[in-house]
This record gives sequence, structure tokens and C-alpha cells, in this order.
Amino acid sequence: MEYPRININLSKIKFNTEAMVRQCHQLNIEVAGVTKLFCGNPQIAEVYIDSGVDLLADSRIENLMKMKDLPLPKMLLRLPMMSQVSDIIAYSDIGLVSEPVTVQALSDEAQRYGKVYKVILMIDLGDLREGIFHEEEIRQAVDEIIKMKSISLEGIGTNLTCYGGVKPTWENLIRLKNWKECIEKQTGQPLRVISGGNGSTLSLLPAPGIPAHINQLRLGSSLTMGIGLNDEPIKGLYQDAFTLEAEIVEIREKPSKPVGEIGLDAFGNQPVFEDKGFRRRAICAIGRQDIHPEHLSPVEHGIIILGASSDHLLLDITETTEDSKVGDMLTFYLTYGGCLSALTSPYVQKYYV
Repeated sequence: MEYPRININLSKIKFNTEAMVRQCHQLNIEVAGVTKLFCGNPQIAEVYIDSGVDLLADSRIENLMKMKDLPLPKMLLRLPMMSQVSDIIAYSDIGLVSEPVTVQALSDEAQRYGKVYKVILMIDLGDLREGIFHEEEIRQAVDEIIKMKSISLEGIGTNLTCYGGVKPTWENLIRLKNWKECIEKQTGQPLRVISGGNGSTLSLLPAPGIPAHINQLRLGSSLTMGIGLNDEPIKGLYQDAFTLEAEIVEIREKPSKPVGEIGLDAFGNQPVFEDKGFRRRAICAIGRQDIHPEHLSPVEHGIIILGASSDHLLLDITETTEDSKVGDMLTFYLTYGGCLSALTSPYVQKYYV
């Protein structure tokens, strides 16, 4: 067995996904299962499919390519790059868009494929990531998009919490309903999809509830990690479908404060240390190139994470009751950011349990 490794519990992911899909479908909300956390790994994506998600969604076309043979529509979450238009048309069925010039490029490529590409126009409700903010620009974009031959304007959507931290509320999401009505009046065509954001929107349940016009959510961390707004646990779901194991390569008693004149560390920071005298310290073979230490929480009580260099994780194990030795494995819980790093790192092995 190779280490460090991230343990992936497929049965817990399946439990979470089935629970979320069931809840959303009861509210007439379709679920776009977001696969970017695990880099579009088909083995985990198949768990999504078996659990009832309606489509697969990812920010990177490279991940959608990995899932090309899986039998669900594919959604591109990140705004399309002009340099990837050909692959986007080939490997996805629907995309989130905000720039008409890019949509025109998608239309031209879709014509060559003999394909109609579906788009969801993103509206910025204040989080200031992707989407059109000004009303007149939204109307203008709609006018341009509906004239494109190989494009179908499927609906509108928004993203919240990811950049500006703006929470989904009844008040800001109801604006999507208003825009739906305005655009349908403008075009004379119905909008099928109102994509109401990510797992943070689930925070509106049970009260005041998700506005009835929202009929799609793009869910990732709620399915895999059982977390929602502000990474808070969702009641009844598993939060430990992913755990990290790292091997101890050194155990020594050392001072708690470095000896000598202190400058900058390897990452350009000025470290500050509290002198606690001599402490029992362990080093695990994993570092910032794989995961930042603030995204780790030791499973074993009493372990204190001191910090990390690019390849070494430094721990204070003085207060632990376990008699750890070199070669032993220590287990850690992960935040969303920690999972994202570990699952992306080629140096962290992936192990399915």
C-alpha cells in the first residue's frame, strides 16, 4: 500500500447523493452532480448516476472528457474558453455562459458538428463572480443569443457564495423569477431551466424554503462531503466520506521554538513560535505541495498540527495516548479545500473503501 493516500468511501457518497436527490426531486428540482472535487473520476461519477442525479457537471472540459462514455448529459460549469470551443462542443451538452461573443463561437462550432448546443445565461445577483450584472446588458445578450442558429437558450442561472460570500436568500433568488418572466416576454419563448446555485441554496430549507421557480441546483460538496452553506454539516449526511492517511517518517523530542535567528520560511512568511519547552514531535510525509495544513484535522485526540513545508507535515504528539512510531499511519479529516487539493495531487494515492 502506498502513502499518503486519501480514502474514498463510495457507500457514504451514495448515501449522501441519494438523500439529496430524493429531497430535490420532491421539490421538482433537478440535480446537476458536480464532479470537479474528484476531477471527473468515472468511478465516483457512476455512484452519482446510480444515485439518481440528472446530469453531470464540471468546471473543466478535461474532466468531462473522462466521463464521455457515461450515459448522462454533461454540463460545463466554468465559462467557456474560446481556445476550447471545439472540445466543449464535442464533450459537453450544456454550458453556463455570459459573453455573447463566446456563445457565437460555440454556435459556429456546433453548426459544424450538426449539433444544437444548450446554454444557461448567468446573471450576477451580487456575488461578483460570473454573470451579467446590468439589466440592459442582460436584455442585449438575450437578443443576440436567441438569433444564433445552433444555440438553444435553455434558461438562466446564478452563482452565490463562491467569491463574494453572498448568501442565497429568498429576496435575491426571487430576482431570477422576475428575470425569467422578463426574458420569456422579450423572446416569446419559455425558459426550461432556472439554475439556482450550488449546495449553499439548500440552507433555505426547511424555511423559508427554496423559491418554487428554482428547478435546478448544481450540487457537489453536499453530495460528497455532506456540507452546505459555510461548509456547515447537513443533518443526516456523512461528512467523512474522505479521510487522509499519512506515514510518520520521524519522531523526536525537540524544542518548540527554533534555535537561531529567524527569517522567512520557504513560503516567504515570518513564522511566530510559542516557547513550550521540549515537545515530542512527529513528521508525516505529506506537505503543502499536496495539501495546506489548515485543511487537516487529526482523527486522533491530542495531536496538534504545527505547520508544513512543501513535503513535510509537522505535528506535536506530546499529548496523545497512542504510542506512535516511525512507519505508523496517522488519519486526518479534511475540509472541502483539503479534499480538492488531495484529490488533485498526483502524489496522494486514491483508495476506494
